[in-house]
Amino acid sequence: MKIGKFKIRDYGLTGPSSQRAEERGLVNADWYRPDLPREVVKDLMTRRDGPAIRDTGIWLAVLLATAWAAWATWGTWLTVPCFIIYGLLYGSANDARWHETGHGTAFKTRWMNDALYQLSSFATLREPELWRWSHARHHTDTIIVGRDPEIVAMRPPEMLRFLLSFLGIPHAIASVRGVVRHVFGVKGKEERTFIPEHVWPSIFRTARIWAVIHLAIFGVAIGTGSILPVLFVGALPTMYGAWLAYTLGVTQHVGLAEDVLDHRLNARTIRMNPVLRFLYWNMNYHLEHHLYPTVPYHRLPDLHDLIKDDIPPSIQARSRPGARSSGRSESSFGKIRSSMCSAICRTSGTRLRTSGPCRRALQRVQAPCPDGNRSKWRFKPSPCGTGRKSVR
Repeated sequence: MKIGKFKIRDYGLTGPSSQRAEERGLVNADWYRPDLPREVVKDLMTRRDGPAIRDTGIWLAVLLATAWAAWATWGTWLTVPCFIIYGLLYGSANDARWHETGHGTAFKTRWMNDALYQLSSFATLREPELWRWSHARHHTDTIIVGRDPEIVAMRPPEMLRFLLSFLGIPHAIASVRGVVRHVFGVKGKEERTFIPEHVWPSIFRTARIWAVIHLAIFGVAIGTGSILPVLFVGALPTMYGAWLAYTLGVTQHVGLAEDVLDHRLNARTIRMNPVLRFLYWNMNYHLEHHLYPTVPYHRLPDLHDLIKDDIPPSIQARSRPGARSSGRSESSFGKIRSSMCSAICRTSGTRLRTSGPCRRALQRVQAPCPDGNRSKWRFKPSPCGTGRKSVR
């Protein structure tokens, strides 16, 4: 289907794109991975409780402190900044913790991973078992159209949906619909493509527990005649605190190559300051994470140091605070804004000669789909669309 000069692709998991991906050998395929000594990889993959206990303790302490401050200042303008910070810690920081504990790599102790995963899943409105399998598919078939259920922006993008996502509205609506459907034991058509049959009873049970909790929160709010309960727990803090998580998350893959088997072409690493890295649990090293998804978040900077000569230099992250970087210095939000603008321009088909911020962003932040002849990287990337392994 075409609209003007744009060709509308079918991103559904049950349509012709899924069959086409299988025919092209893109399903459960072998992906490029840098060569690292086995003992080095084993050391990087070693899980520890200490870093995650420390970081989770700090996060929970600040979350509870801002919740108390928001409650204590309710009725004054001082409550606004308190709720802004609380929303970021609830709706955005939880997103990173959901992700890491979903991989089972944040803690060494399994029950700690599971406990924080359940808590963060509820806070981010992601049904835990469903999203565990969804994210597994995302890593198996990253940005493979017709296979990956977590592609953020289709081509061309729906700009209204894109903008509403900064308030978490599309995600909240889809999550509520999913929970209601699962409360009544109804399986989604696309969900059946990546969720095994034995997992469905757990999904239905969790949805019913969630429904009871949310109804209880609304009951408390109605009974007390106060909006505070729904501002502290449930969908509202997820939505008003989602903007940072979405801002950071959109830099991971949007605007990069589809249907390739080289993560260097469909994932990017960006620079961040220590505060954002703490909130994001180092997921700015997203390319490294996809190359080695079982490496814990606190070892991703070390992994970056080991493979930085094998990733595009224009999107290399600063591996340590204070490290030098070539080129124009920008704030973390400036780099994120540039990367987002680059992604939007590439996804929507904006030409390079376009004036304004998109052109400047494309000059500073590379969203590559290079060929071997023009590449200045230290590796020779696979031709876009072939997915063959790179040759050094």
